[in-house]
Amino acid sequence: MKNLLVFMAISFMAVWGQAAELKSPNGSFHLSFEVKDGVPVYSLQLEGQPVILESRLGLELKGLEHLTNGFKLTKVDESSFDETWEPVWGETKEIRNHYNELAVTLEQEETERTMVIRFRLFDDGLGFRYEFPQQDNLTYFVVTDEKTQFAMADDHTAFWIPGDYDTQEYDYTISRLSEIRGLMDQAITPNASQTPFSDTGVQTALMMKTDDGLYINLHEAALIEYSCMHLELDDENMIFESHLTPDAVGNMAYMQAPTQTPWRTVIASKNAGDILLSNITLNLNDPCAYDDVSWIKPVKYIGVWWEMITGKSSWAYADLPSVKLGETDFSNAQPTGKHAANTEHVKMHIDFAAKHGFDQVLVEGWNVGWEDWFGKSKDYVFDFVTPYPDFDVDELREYAKSKGVRLMMHHETSSSVRNYERHMDEAYKFMEDNNYNAVKSGYVGDIIPRGEHHYGQWMVNHYIYAVKEAAKHKVMVNAHEAVRPTGLRRTYPNLLANESARGTEYEAFGGNKPAHTTILPFTRLIGGPMDYTPGIFEQDVSKYNPDNNSWVNTTIARQLALYVTMYSPLQMAADLPETYNKYLDALQFIKDVPVDWADTKVLEAEPGDFITYARKDKNSDNWFVGRTNDEEPRVSNIKFDFLEPGKKYVATIYSDKKDAHYKKNPKAYEIKKYVVTSKSKLSQKCAPGGGYAISLIEAQDKSETKGLKKL
Repeated sequence: MKNLLVFMAISFMAVWGQAAELKSPNGSFHLSFEVKDGVPVYSLQLEGQPVILESRLGLELKGLEHLTNGFKLTKVDESSFDETWEPVWGETKEIRNHYNELAVTLEQEETERTMVIRFRLFDDGLGFRYEFPQQDNLTYFVVTDEKTQFAMADDHTAFWIPGDYDTQEYDYTISRLSEIRGLMDQAITPNASQTPFSDTGVQTALMMKTDDGLYINLHEAALIEYSCMHLELDDENMIFESHLTPDAVGNMAYMQAPTQTPWRTVIASKNAGDILLSNITLNLNDPCAYDDVSWIKPVKYIGVWWEMITGKSSWAYADLPSVKLGETDFSNAQPTGKHAANTEHVKMHIDFAAKHGFDQVLVEGWNVGWEDWFGKSKDYVFDFVTPYPDFDVDELREYAKSKGVRLMMHHETSSSVRNYERHMDEAYKFMEDNNYNAVKSGYVGDIIPRGEHHYGQWMVNHYIYAVKEAAKHKVMVNAHEAVRPTGLRRTYPNLLANESARGTEYEAFGGNKPAHTTILPFTRLIGGPMDYTPGIFEQDVSKYNPDNNSWVNTTIARQLALYVTMYSPLQMAADLPETYNKYLDALQFIKDVPVDWADTKVLEAEPGDFITYARKDKNSDNWFVGRTNDEEPRVSNIKFDFLEPGKKYVATIYSDKKDAHYKKNPKAYEIKKYVVTSKSKLSQKCAPGGGYAISLIEAQDKSETKGLKKL
């Protein structure tokens, strides 16, 4: 690791009176800070273009003088920092962390309290947070509101989902900021647990585009011991203000100095691809907390899951009105006849995984309690160690071992968080004893303790506690329905992925818009990878369940592309083995594509329209390209200048056929091979709801390229 930390008074910052200025290392961003009539304010420009107009800063406290005014600037510290660090896994092998920093110390004269606001200005944007040093007049305090503002320069186009204390599982709406209020009712669709709070409240990461082509992204980083931030829009003045998730009694955060808030982030560029490549969120998190990370490995998996999501099979073993753990006798219960997590069925999946090189098999519905788990606000719902009668833990453990495959554990908490913490240590120990090293946890439904929210401080603390406890047992975590990520995977790299957005499962609940996966990388994935569960080859859900008429809005070629465009070190081939057996030529791409990368390039990008990524395998010189398209037919034009000059590669292109269409002809794909070099170019048609995927395998000798056309 290379580090450079310099404290000096240099030209990148100027200080006078109650104001200070800061420039990014390359000089493109310009931050202005001022205490104006006792109120701290800031603004941000990119190459002279306004990103954030003058905006107020501060917090409101319970029973105390608010930290919003009455300040004077008493001290300014400036520094520059430059390091290169290596993530345990990620989109690139190395990450540069280079910023100029301005820390302003503010004294509230009437109360003699001190607050520090720390700004870090990178070449791609800004991070800032509030800090509270040890002091006599501010030790224990309760935040009732955060008044951080982000004033927009105009009525930008936004890619947004409704502000909600309990879910992000909404389809995105594209509109002007001024149109959010009028569209909110239709944007709020049903969910198992949801608490929308405002006609103009939206969630981060929020993506926007100005009329003159500036891309702006608002989010947060290092969400620890604090509640999740939403954004409330004053649509008369186009000013966003932070809106924190409350607890059961309406408070936002309980603080003890010395402490700090999470970072608030502003990423901006005139190039959409720069937003996707920004590492600000990661760089604002602390370095890895673990000395040994050898047990943390990216995973490609299949699972006993999609058949339950579509309704073909069930999680529950028996037809029972209710279950009491330790009391209900399942030996005399009437089986449903649809229970998927049975020994022989799981063995079939293990065989498929072993044959095709998948690392693990997720099995949901293996443990007792699924008969009455949902919607009952039931405290003692699962114990996470007791299997159903038709699921033989010992036999499956040994069978998986014999095939070189691991099973992936599933812990659905039913949002009874108190119950999960009650059983957590025993559950993780059970995993260790039975060769499970990865868990998919879930938080469906309203939180217990009742009144708490998925995105409040209490739950934020729980999610991190679960990850840290898992690390003690060398367990990797994939948390569904948890708070959206904020770069914490740098500190806790066993947090492989989250759901925290509307994923593939909604394709079986009525469908996602084709543009959905052209927006998620600009929004939800800014904070960290998502377990999107791609790879659906059968679009007609009724083929699995005649009572479900849902349709997966995609072509097969686009499903392959998602393994490149929807970054995650945890990638699932989500469809059924019997379906994959019909399309083994297309399955080959899923088998070949890596889940850990040495380098990433954005070849084309426009939020809501299309994204084309190229990524280099961390363990070879091979590259992979993926293109996801919205509902419009488009032509993708890319160059292969990211390839090493002088080398030849065999390009296998998985693309839509000419007549492909996500509704009318989704299975129409073709596979072609060419020889490509760094001088090659491609013009590829993409069907509505389509895309393409390319594997670029370095040719080792002439025989591999014999008979292939040059591209």
